[in-house]
Amino acid sequence: MRVLARLVLVIGVTAAAPLQAQTYDPNYPVCLQTFGRNGNAISCGYTSMGQCRGSASGRAAQCVVNPYFAGANPGRSRRQQRVQW
Repeated sequence: MRVLARLVLVIGVTAAAPLQAQTYDPNYPVCLQTFGRNGNAISCGYTSMGQCRGSASGRAAQCVVNPYFAGANPGRSRRQQRVQW
């Protein structure tokens, strides 16, 4: 009986509080933030501000710079490239 009660409790808590995915994708530099009656949403999947603005056109939306963008790997600096003896 206790096992059944715990199972029902776990299912109830899980169903009541769904998990949300990560908002910002670190692979893309530009995000589209949309505004609506059911809440706001942010989707990052744009490589340029112009590409994002095309999707935002005519909608209650705006394009924002992704604060978590990982960026391109700049490589090693000259100091790091020197041979260490």
